[in-house]
Amino acid sequence: MARYIGPKTRIARKFGEPIFGSDKNFEKRNYPPGQHGLDKKRKKVSEYGTQLLEKQKAKYTYGLLEKQFANTFHKATRIKGITGVVLLQLLESRLDNVVYRLGIAPTRAAARQLVSHRHITVNGKVVNIPSYLMSAGELVGVRQKSASLEVITESLSHGRKKLPWLEWDKEQMLGKYVSRPEREDIHENIKEQLIVELYSK
Repeated sequence: MARYIGPKTRIARKFGEPIFGSDKNFEKRNYPPGQHGLDKKRKKVSEYGTQLLEKQKAKYTYGLLEKQFANTFHKATRIKGITGVVLLQLLESRLDNVVYRLGIAPTRAAARQLVSHRHITVNGKVVNIPSYLMSAGELVGVRQKSASLEVITESLSHGRKKLPWLEWDKEQMLGKYVSRPEREDIHENIKEQLIVELYSK
């Protein structure tokens, strides 16, 4: 299963924000990576460079590699609506992202691992495909055998940000995917129009 396993703090510093979640190392050095760090003079980035950077930020944020991200974009172009918004909706609708948004896992990477290791169910059946796209009304749960896993209990103990497109039943450890999120409910700092422009070249 392909995924990015390189240095995450370096990538976060490249974009100037902790895209992988809370990062103490990023907080200490929140300037661009490289030998000269803050002293390095930054060249003016071209229009193409700006668009490419935005696509890379979205890729790393949601944990996709190039081919998978491109396939998701092309799928978005075939769905009725504003392509950039539909792209973000598809990314948010991935099972690993929903597990993360529900607070079952502390990061998307941890959520991806929980799904891959068969700890997560959809409508009562184990689903081990992180890219599985959720449909309105589907239920996401934790396998009974996995409910006491430290990573899950600790993550749930921290609570989660309530989102209008997701519901969570604390007693049953069951979440509901109500509908695709509206653009204003997706709080990632991503300028999706730049990604659309890049793929339109």
